[in-house]
Amino acid sequence: MFHKILICTDFQDGLQRLVRFVPALAKSGLQQIIFCHVVPLLTDRDIPKVDTRKMETAQERLSVALENVPEGVDVKVEVGSGRFVDTVLKWIDTYQSDLVLLGMQQRTLLNEKLFGSNTVELTQRLGIPLMSIRPPLISTYTNEELELRCQHLFRSLLIPYDGSNEGNALLERIAEYARNRSANSLQECVLVQVLDTAGQRRAVRQEDCVATARQQMEPMKAKLEALGLQVQIEAREGDPLAELLEMAIEYDITAIAIAARTLSNKLLDWSRPKFSAQVLRSSWHPVIFFPPKR
Repeated sequence: MFHKILICTDFQDGLQRLVRFVPALAKSGLQQIIFCHVVPLLTDRDIPKVDTRKMETAQERLSVALENVPEGVDVKVEVGSGRFVDTVLKWIDTYQSDLVLLGMQQRTLLNEKLFGSNTVELTQRLGIPLMSIRPPLISTYTNEELELRCQHLFRSLLIPYDGSNEGNALLERIAEYARNRSANSLQECVLVQVLDTAGQRRAVRQEDCVATARQQMEPMKAKLEALGLQVQIEAREGDPLAELLEMAIEYDITAIAIAARTLSNKLLDWSRPKFSAQVLRSSWHPVIFFPPKR
């Protein structure tokens, strides 16, 4: 599905452990793996200064990734200094990465407004997908569990869908990745639609709403199945965020796929940017965010 990944770690998110699992990451279809770290500038003086000691330490810790590289896989280590987002965007351009992997710290909306969020800022400026993983998830895995997780990063996706033009655009992008996927990459998709009718007068029966939603998803199900994917569909009523997270638990998925403008209709208003941010903040499952095409 993805072939060139940029893995950004701050050494507190657990992603630094992945340097010892390059062969497993390669089995997920990755052909280029860039491990990177950004060291903030020292600002205790009038003129900002590069923290050379921290940069050397980071380089040494990440260079473990270069010790066990399978044939045909390109692995590099980058350590930079300065603003995190600007530095990451520069590396993306240099290596033509098609996915960024970050650790998503637990933050409230108030925290983000007061202090900002690298992940949220990146989603606003990226032209490629961003995958976020919770630090506790990575940190608590045994080596055996983490090796399996690395092999199946993109195996099964949970995809919220509503039949809108934006929703179809997200599935078209996933289909595009699926056409070029490696054998051990994307295998399954679960298309879900949650009808949020809270506060609305019920004009039709619940069963009819759900049946219509399922029927709406059938054409896209068939399109993805034609690419060799196993596809399930699920429609229900309820709170969109709560139901999405519940289905992430019920189904055997490896990540949730979302986009900034993918979910909007009269019954289900998910097109607002804050829904994507809510999923990024709330999900304990990995999340792949697809920004609008630029």
